[in-house]
Amino acid sequence: QVQLVESGGGLVQAGGSLRLSCAASGRTFSSHAMGWFRQAPGKEREFVAVVSWSYGATYYAASVKGRFAISRDIAKNTVYLQMNSLKPEDTAVYYCAVSTKVAGTSSDVHDYDYWGQGTQVTVSS
Repeated sequence: QVQLVESGGGLVQAGGSLRLSCAASGRTFSSHAMGWFRQAPGKEREFVAVVSWSYGATYYAASVKGRFAISRDIAKNTVYLQMNSLKPEDTAVYYCAVSTKVAGTSSDVHDYDYWGQGTQVTVSS
């Protein structure tokens, strides 16, 4: 089993920044991907960003590219999501997830096996 614990959410004004963290513990894998997804009220969970744990390759949703940055700290088994120039439409519960099915990157929610509990991000206008 893998445990994922997110932190760093909160309330911020439009144009502000937040950094989310996701610490992983438990079972380890030789290669996997760690991603961030978000879900706003009444909407489906959507892909935000992913990083390949072994290679460091990254991939972003078009809506956040250029504003968000995903990174990883292998020693700490932690993935980060730096969110800049936040907009009210970024308001959602943000989840981190681990995919053991891909060694590269994936934006498909169905590729992810383990999920954190989520952290709320609210951007006021």
